[in-house]
Amino acid sequence: MNRISQDQLNQILKNHAAYLRKEEGFERANLSQADLRDVDLTDANLRDANLSDANLKGVNMTRINLTDANLVDANLDEVNLTNARLSGVNFTDANLRLANLSNAKLTGATLIDANLDAANLDGANLMGADLTDVNLKAANLSRVNCMGAKLVDTNLSGANLQAANFTCANLTDATLIGANLKDANLMGAKMTDADLTGANLHGANLMSAILTDARLIGANLKEANLTSAKLTDANLVGANLKDANLKEADLEDAKLTGANLAGANIQDAYFEGANLHEADLNGKEDDAG
Repeated sequence: MNRISQDQLNQILKNHAAYLRKEEGFERANLSQADLRDVDLTDANLRDANLSDANLKGVNMTRINLTDANLVDANLDEVNLTNARLSGVNFTDANLRLANLSNAKLTGATLIDANLDAANLDGANLMGADLTDVNLKAANLSRVNCMGAKLVDTNLSGANLQAANFTCANLTDATLIGANLKDANLMGAKMTDADLTGANLHGANLMSAILTDARLIGANLKEANLTSAKLTDANLVGANLKDANLKEADLEDAKLTGANLAGANIQDAYFEGANLHEADLNGKEDDAG
């Protein structure tokens, strides 16, 4: 791996800027397999550059522009990417453990199989991003925008997702055990077979969400909006649905043993085949559909 000095990098950035201006004789920056641990990339412009397999451990990349860059298999352990421009970046198999991506723009980015264990993505924009099989265990995604994002098989166990936007996101088979989704927006989200055991969904918006076969054992859904949500065969054993809105929700064959539905709105909800053994059904409406 070729170790790059700051002086060398400055020349590479200068040549890359000429390439971006489409000047003759200049090619895009190729930093594939480069060792960049000694450099400062604050405010750098490496849009469309090749940094695959590069070692960027601990590097300051605040406000960097990496739009459409290639960072496949790159090591970004503990990097600072605060306010970075990362739209369209390919982070497949990249290591972003403990990285700071607060307020970064990652719209349309590819992060398949990336490691973001305990990373900070507070306020980041991941609209339309592909996070399939990503490790986001214990990560901070508060206020993140994941509208329309793909998070199939993603591990979000213990993650902080408070006030996050997952409107129409695909969370099929995602693991969200013990995750904090308080006040999160999951309207129209697809969460088939997702594991939300012990998750906090207090005040979350799950209107029209698809939670077929989802595991919500012991989950806190107090004051959650589940209007028209599909919870067919969902496991809600011991869940707290106090004051939740279940109007027109489909709970066919759902397991609600020991669930708390006190004060819940169950108007026109569908409970055919549901197991309500020892559930508290002191709802606001008597007709369960």
